[in-house]
Amino acid sequence: MRDDKLLEKVEIREITASDEALISEFFDAMGGESRALFNRRDYNRRGVLKYCQKPDSARRYYIATLDGRMAGYVFFLDYDTSVPTLGVAVRDDLRGLHLGRQLVVFAQEMALSDGKGGIILTTHTANLRAQSLYETMGFVCMGLCKNGTELLYLYRYREKANS
Repeated sequence: MRDDKLLEKVEIREITASDEALISEFFDAMGGESRALFNRRDYNRRGVLKYCQKPDSARRYYIATLDGRMAGYVFFLDYDTSVPTLGVAVRDDLRGLHLGRQLVVFAQEMALSDGKGGIILTTHTANLRAQSLYETMGFVCMGLCKNGTELLYLYRYREKANS
């Protein structure tokens, strides 16, 4: 199936407590590279499962489903600020199909509609795939984070000049 037809079948919706089994299966299916670059010490799995049990108004989590399984997800931390932090993950066996792009567009549109000034994110210096995605979508690399292993990216919404 062509990528665009496959992406039409993807549903993105808010995560709920009933998604815990899908979430666990998604993280269990992660390969070593994904765990190393995105889910070190199981941090992201614990965060999303905690949110399922006790939603937090400063966070937003959205699941992408395809054919009854979790294809990926997108989340915001510090959503109560003018520039929230974004996170994106795509199922290993669905990489290269532009699902990451679809999730980032979803997030950009949501933040813009909610009047945010921009979005920040970090990605591991070895995660070249993610860096390429973010840069082609208008994020600017601001430099290396203090931890020395992650890059900080910023996406800013600019007001249109009056004509």
